[in-house]
Amino acid sequence: MYQKSYGIIETLAPLHVGATAGEESGNLNLIFRDQFTQTGIVPGSSIRGRLRSQMRRDDESLANYWYGSAADSKLSDSTSEAYVKFEYASLLWLPVFCPGQPIVWVTSRKLLKRYQRIAGDWVKLKDGSSLKSAKLPEAYTASQTLKPLKIDGKSKLFFNFGFLTLNQSADLSAWFPLGEELPAIVVADDEIGMIHDMALYRQSRVRLKDDEKLVESGGFFNTEALPEGSQLVFPIAIRDTAEEPWQPFGAGRLSDEIYLGGLESIGFGNCQVTLKGAVA
Repeated sequence: MYQKSYGIIETLAPLHVGATAGEESGNLNLIFRDQFTQTGIVPGSSIRGRLRSQMRRDDESLANYWYGSAADSKLSDSTSEAYVKFEYASLLWLPVFCPGQPIVWVTSRKLLKRYQRIAGDWVKLKDGSSLKSAKLPEAYTASQTLKPLKIDGKSKLFFNFGFLTLNQSADLSAWFPLGEELPAIVVADDEIGMIHDMALYRQSRVRLKDDEKLVESGGFFNTEALPEGSQLVFPIAIRDTAEEPWQPFGAGRLSDEIYLGGLESIGFGNCQVTLKGAVA
């Protein structure tokens, strides 16, 4: 009934999808998080809305065909089912500052397991088998491209909260959806949330008065975002009764730079979105 596919998001700038600025003094604009790992996500509605708006500029009827007709409050039956459906995008690899590296990409077994479920049928290993049948890397496994410190005969990384001991090194290239095995480590599921909060991009913002360079009362805000270089994955389902191929970026294009989330006016949200799987 549905063709399964998936997409990869690579952040080219900090990505904020969540709360917007309010009037409260000291308001912290939090990003949306997965309830179990407490890592950043992009809701499927945000991805759908951005792709819909891009297609609507060229052909509104085609946008309604693929993403469903908008509701009309006067007509209860005015909506239509979308031909393409999106789940939320979960974090796969998070860049973290690490003294001496200087950047290490971090993930956890739960995040890798979701990627394996989404993309496992299409990603091939060096022996010809698919990623779906591969064994998940154990916690504290490093990629072959990581160059850790050697302390008392053990491989260690130094994060802001202390040293982390690596148990082994392995070829993690199949777990990187963009083809490049980066300096990386797999951590435990109960640690990824703490590392994630340490790695987030944060910015303080103020709203000035119109006639002088002074901060208005209640005009101070804090914003957090996923950092540049983050990689996320999201599933796509396309109804097999569609009369034509789904081409959200134009004919023959499987990748494009688009803006997701909010705060584009201050440089947030620029992402490279790449389609893979059945549509590739």
